[in-house]
Amino acid sequence: MRIFLKSKIHNATVTSANLKYVGSITIDPALMEKADISEYEKVLVVDNNNGNRLETYVIKGKKDSGKICMNGAAAHLIKKGDEIIIMTFQMSKKLIKPKIIIVDKKNKFIRYTKEELNKLKSSGC
Repeated sequence: MRIFLKSKIHNATVTSANLKYVGSITIDPALMEKADISEYEKVLVVDNNNGNRLETYVIKGKKDSGKICMNGAAAHLIKKGDEIIIMTFQMSKKLIKPKIIIVDKKNKFIRYTKEELNKLKSSGC
């Protein structure tokens, strides 16, 4: 068994950081659906601004809001306005093709990566 990248939201912008919340990352469900990320799923979050990395779990936010909020202690490491990458992983014996989405500065879906588009085209989509 190996651990493969399953999902990725690339270059998202943190819209808020809430130290008072119990913990986790809140993500717009529209992005979760596009990237195949489930509520309460474990994620690795990488901050492109300062290099911090942390693991937490996902909570659904308001759909189509573009909100991505760092909650609890994670808000000390990743701040409002930081650019982040959100990733999930899966164990498998076979190679997994990840679902990778690109978002704009307001966290609106732009496109799948070329690899994902090729996969969608070959499946008849």
